[in-house]
Amino acid sequence: MLVNHLLSITLAYLLDMLVGDPPNWPHPVRWIGSFIALLEKRWNRGNHRKTKGIAMLLVILVSVLAVAALIVLLAYRIHPYVGIAAEAVMIASTIAQKSLREASMAVYQPLIKGDLAKARTKLSYIVGRDTDTLAEGEISRGAIETVAENTSDGVTAPLFWALLGGAPLAMVYRAANTCDSMVGHVSDRFKEFGWASAKWDDVMNWVPSRITGMMMALGNRPACSHRSKTWAILFRDAVKHPSPNSGWGEAAMAAILGIQLGGINYYKGVVSDRAKMGDPLQPIQAGHILQANAIMSKTVFLFILFLWIGGIILETAFTWL
Repeated sequence: MLVNHLLSITLAYLLDMLVGDPPNWPHPVRWIGSFIALLEKRWNRGNHRKTKGIAMLLVILVSVLAVAALIVLLAYRIHPYVGIAAEAVMIASTIAQKSLREASMAVYQPLIKGDLAKARTKLSYIVGRDTDTLAEGEISRGAIETVAENTSDGVTAPLFWALLGGAPLAMVYRAANTCDSMVGHVSDRFKEFGWASAKWDDVMNWVPSRITGMMMALGNRPACSHRSKTWAILFRDAVKHPSPNSGWGEAAMAAILGIQLGGINYYKGVVSDRAKMGDPLQPIQAGHILQANAIMSKTVFLFILFLWIGGIILETAFTWL
C-alpha cells in the first residue's frame, strides 16, 4: 500500500510542476474554505466559542476524510491504476510548489526592473504585513520568507501525510491548514474560536517542518560559510520563531543564503519585532529570491527521495512482520 502512496506522491509532484493550480479550475481547497466560512459564520457567536471551534474543526476534518476516502476506495475498486491516478490528482491539489514559485517570481520581476511599487503590490498578495513603504531588501525578505515557510506548509507537509495515509490524509492536512489560515488568528474575533485550528495545525506540521529544515541544510551548499555553520544556525534560530514550526524553514534558508530573515514588520501600522533568523553575512537582494526558489526545488526533490527510502523500509518491515 505504501508503494501505491509513493507512486501517487511522485505523480502528484510531476502534475503540480506541469500544471500547478490554474485559477479557473475547480479546486477542493476552495470548497473546504467555503465550508469553513459557512460554519464560522453560524457558530462563531455567543458563548462557548472555543468548544464551537473544536466542533467546527472536527466536522471539517471528518467530512474531508470521509469524502476523500470514499473517492479513493471507489477508484481502487475500478482498478489499482485508477486508484493511484485518483490519489495523485487529489494530492496534487494539496501542494503548491509551482504556485509558490510563480508568486515569488511575480515579486522578483518588477523588482529587478526597479518598479518598487509593483513589487510591493505583488508582495502584498502573499504576505500579511504592510508593504507600501518597503525598500528592495525588505521586499525581497518578504518573498524569501514566504518561500521558506511554505516549502513545508505548501509542499512537503502534505506529501509527508500522503505517505502515511494517501490522499485522504493529505486532504485532512490541507483542511487543517486551511482552518488555521482562516480562523487561527490571535484576534478578538478568532482568539477562542480558532484556538483548536491553530493548535492542530501546529501538531500536523511538527514533524514535516523539522524534516524539511534538515533536508534544506543537508542538500544545499551554503553561500558564505561551511555546512557545520548552517546546522548550528538552524538549531540555534529555529526555536526563536513565534511559530513552533515555521522557524525551521526560515532558519535553514537564512543560513544557506548567508542572510538574516525576520526583524521588524508592520501589520496595519502596528509594529511587530520578530526574532531574527541567520547571520547577516551579506545584504538581502532581489537575486536571493531566485536562490530561495532553487533551494525549495532541491529540498522538495530530496524530501520525496527521503519518503521513497523511508516508505520502502517501512513496507519491507511490514512484509517481514
